[in-house]
Amino acid sequence: MTLRQKLLEIQKQKSALLAANFYNLETLQGILGAASDLKQPVILQISPGSVEYMGLRTAVGLARTSLRDFQVEGWLHLDHASSIRLIAEAINEGFDSVMIDASNRPFNENAEITSQVVRIAGRTQAVVEAELGYIAKPGESQMSRNYTDPDEAERFVGETGVDMLAVAIGSAHGFYSGEPVLDLDRLREIRKATPVPLVLHGGSGIPDNVIQEAVRCGICKLNVATETKNIFMKTIRKEVQNNEEIDLRIVFPPAIDAVRKLIRSKLEIISGL
Repeated sequence: MTLRQKLLEIQKQKSALLAANFYNLETLQGILGAASDLKQPVILQISPGSVEYMGLRTAVGLARTSLRDFQVEGWLHLDHASSIRLIAEAINEGFDSVMIDASNRPFNENAEITSQVVRIAGRTQAVVEAELGYIAKPGESQMSRNYTDPDEAERFVGETGVDMLAVAIGSAHGFYSGEPVLDLDRLREIRKATPVPLVLHGGSGIPDNVIQEAVRCGICKLNVATETKNIFMKTIRKEVQNNEEIDLRIVFPPAIDAVRKLIRSKLEIISGL
């Protein structure tokens, strides 16, 4: 099933897909181990920084091979790309979806750039995600209330033909400075205003019940990244603190298992298991 078909299916079911960022073979194994355990589909995400670290073709090869090995239904997504050239390369390499992030631009510029990516992707089956409104990135202030306007969302989707829309309703990337408060009433209004699947970025640190309510209100894709990096590195530090072991094949498995448990918990939250 293509990602486009899957999104339509889950939208009708009022459910969501977990989109988890991977950074190396080990985090990828943890994510797919969890999806395999629960027999749940998953979107594997990679950021431009991880593309630079691993290489585009290496990342694609790892993802595709691992999906087959773990027998998981999944798709590959390029997250938060601002370079149209990188997006075009990712589409050519067979990515199932790409995100063009021009949310820091004025509305008209964001729409123009997004439309360009939609035209590029139109020659393939690739799904295009864009962002409208302000979703704080790591190190940026989380106090801004430049949230997605429902009327602007309707106009943006209509003008660009984008397939998924990441909305700003109070979430943020990275660690939260306090418990996040999502504007679910605004989310409901955005859902009424536009037919496309909605995306919630900054899924790490949002209370479970709030995530579940956001899914009921129209979120179809939930992004998780920060918690994965955090639990992986915390576990590695714990393993090597009082350990003289130099064999990575012994040091890494506990961290893989920690990621597996984390992703299992996220999958259980959004799938109602």
